[in-house]
Amino acid sequence: MTRLVWYSGLVWLLISQAVAQETIYSVILEGGQVYDGTGQPPFVADVGLQGDRIAAIGDLRQARAALRLDVRGLAVAPGFIDIHSHAVASQPERSGVFRQPLAENYIRQGVTTVLGGADGFSPLPVEVFLARYDVLPAAVNVGLFVGHNSVRRAVMGNANRAPTPEELEQMKALVAQAMEAGAWGLSAGLRYVPGAYAATEEVIALARVAARYGGIYIPHMRDEGLRVLESLEETFRIGREGGLPVQITHAKVSGRRMWGKSTAFLARVDAALRQGVDVSMDQYPYTAGSTQIGVLLPEWALAGDSADVLARLQDAATRRRIREAVIQNLMDDLGGGDPRRVVLAFCRWDTTLNGKSLAHVLQEQGRPVTFEEAAELVLEIQERGGCQGIFHVMHEEDVVRILQHPRTMICSDGGIPDPGVGVPHPRNYGAFARVLARYVREQQLLTPEEAIYKMSGLPAWRLGLQDRGVLRVGAYADVVVLDLARVQDRATYERPHQYADGVVHVFVNGQAVLLNGQITGLRPGRALRKPRSVGLQTDPAHE
Repeated sequence: MTRLVWYSGLVWLLISQAVAQETIYSVILEGGQVYDGTGQPPFVADVGLQGDRIAAIGDLRQARAALRLDVRGLAVAPGFIDIHSHAVASQPERSGVFRQPLAENYIRQGVTTVLGGADGFSPLPVEVFLARYDVLPAAVNVGLFVGHNSVRRAVMGNANRAPTPEELEQMKALVAQAMEAGAWGLSAGLRYVPGAYAATEEVIALARVAARYGGIYIPHMRDEGLRVLESLEETFRIGREGGLPVQITHAKVSGRRMWGKSTAFLARVDAALRQGVDVSMDQYPYTAGSTQIGVLLPEWALAGDSADVLARLQDAATRRRIREAVIQNLMDDLGGGDPRRVVLAFCRWDTTLNGKSLAHVLQEQGRPVTFEEAAELVLEIQERGGCQGIFHVMHEEDVVRILQHPRTMICSDGGIPDPGVGVPHPRNYGAFARVLARYVREQQLLTPEEAIYKMSGLPAWRLGLQDRGVLRVGAYADVVVLDLARVQDRATYERPHQYADGVVHVFVNGQAVLLNGQITGLRPGRALRKPRSVGLQTDPAHE
């Protein structure tokens, strides 16, 4: 009997070796420097793809492949994961993944997966959007958070009050429905209406629902300027009492008076970690942010619908109160202390304003460049429908300090813009490439393996996203091949519609969406749903 077992084992070993020799890979990437997404140093190996999976990593010189690519001298890495993306809009038909499904701005940076539903705004119901994406995919994979602001608005509109017990139960049901459908957690935008009207206890109640499904809490915090440290404490409290990990999204200290405070910011993060809060961060590598110009108005002024807002602006006494609040915001927070630091990125009702600062517009109109006039201009813009703005309010030293923290990953906080439309933030086209060019190659503040880990394995770990973000046998074949000596962001604030350079090949679920630097037109992206059984995973850097 023992001999029979031994003989059978030998037969199966010989058969398996023969099968391995006869394997025909769909793609072999030959001789590249493999960065596996765990933060470990690279190694030279061939990577074999078969179908939608990574089938082999090693010496594949004798193996056959439908497509063999010589990638010697190039980096082979997991496809990058953008954990904070606006490629999905709360109104699905406006989503960049449907308007520009080739997602060239992302693909040319090596991004293969984006997480939508950021800053508290997501499509509802989540399952309807994901089902649509199953049928009409783009070139990238898409996952969703469920947005607190969208949930609150669905139940309460833009009401500036606490929910009734019945309304809170309705919100909890919507969050549960979204998590059942595969959302990866709860996002919040506590600086934005209507999320700004929510007490901490309301958010905790909803976070507890997401926690039951292994989700995370990822907020645009209530304040990123003068009260950023208070907002951190609120975030940590939500994580503790909600029973789930927290992700401080687009981590920053905003406003001239806060420059240098990233040291205190990170000290609070480290203290929370020591106290058992599972906290991490993401960051876009720029000193300017971007959002609607209306964020300069006090939150109470934005309650209700557009008619309510206009009525407040048309009442002389109320307008004065609003203008005073905008002046303070321009001086101390999102205005960066100078009307030249607020730039209009896209004004649908007057595109001649695109790319001009508040100071520039005032000068063209023959008005003095003062905080009072800049505030009045903001109110006039809001009356006409608002504009997207760019706010130059961070300091480079703070950006670098946050970037280097071991719990910080990279995001774009961008979407998939329509090429040539407006003057959007360059992060839409360059965030990931900028890290590799500026902070890895030029300034050597990160090693390539550290940066790639922050773009792949770390966000995959944070999400509990299985089999993506790492290069290992059996993982999904989301793979980027790039030239670390040449990768470069080209987008600038003045000329943002420029694709990044240096990415040579990109595969999404095993299919080439970029081959030899050329977009192929394939759209193999998938809707990524969080399995209910998936909770926290081991950090790939410490397996």
